[in-house]
Amino acid sequence: MHDDLGFHVALHEPARRVVSLVPSLTEAIAATRPDALVGATQWCTHPADLAVPRVRGTKNPDLAAIRALSPDVVIANKEENRELDVRRLREAGVPVWVTDIETLDEAFASMRRLFDEALGWGVPAWLVEAERRWAEPAETSGRRVAVAIWRDPWMVVGRDTFTGDLLRRLGLANAFAEAPERYPHVDVAALDAGDLDLVLLPDEPYVFTADDGPEAFSTVPTALCSGRALTWYGPSLLTARQDLAAALA
Repeated sequence: MHDDLGFHVALHEPARRVVSLVPSLTEAIAATRPDALVGATQWCTHPADLAVPRVRGTKNPDLAAIRALSPDVVIANKEENRELDVRRLREAGVPVWVTDIETLDEAFASMRRLFDEALGWGVPAWLVEAERRWAEPAETSGRRVAVAIWRDPWMVVGRDTFTGDLLRRLGLANAFAEAPERYPHVDVAALDAGDLDLVLLPDEPYVFTADDGPEAFSTVPTALCSGRALTWYGPSLLTARQDLAAALA
């Protein structure tokens, strides 16, 4: 079998011991077959009661701890995890399945392959339902929005991102979709400009709150929203459309 990057991964199905280095996919695996999840990163916060060994972060995983868990497969992501760590695990004989997701459709396709082909569990019902809920087209509102992901320095969602595609599927236009970088630095004055209709302030990776974020804007309206709804793929997609519509209202 080949992962999303075309790398051949020798797997024995069904997978019984899985380590996930991707918070979104950790939640997806826990929602599908929780007993198979034997390790996750410290950033894997869903489900809230997840009780598995932690293997440090997405960018600095404890490779020795992962090997000690004897996983049938480690789940990684091109954007969230380092190629160096993936290579070192593979050199140690640990199978690693790397996902590559930049759009909503890619998320659905990638997760279908992950569950059906890589893990050998079949396509979970929650994934089928999430696809159904996102199949209905949204009316294009013409609203130009920006999504801030950090402040001091301010950073926003730029080109070729899952979040940007999610905005498009909600009928919105990402004001920084043509930026050279995927997550460009911007001056706050460029955000608080009259050609924007709204600035979204999610609660991750930077934790924007009512007292930290909106006060920087005097011209453009802002809206606090769930970072999980805006940036995660997995079971969060079951409610993300409704949650974001409420935040945008």
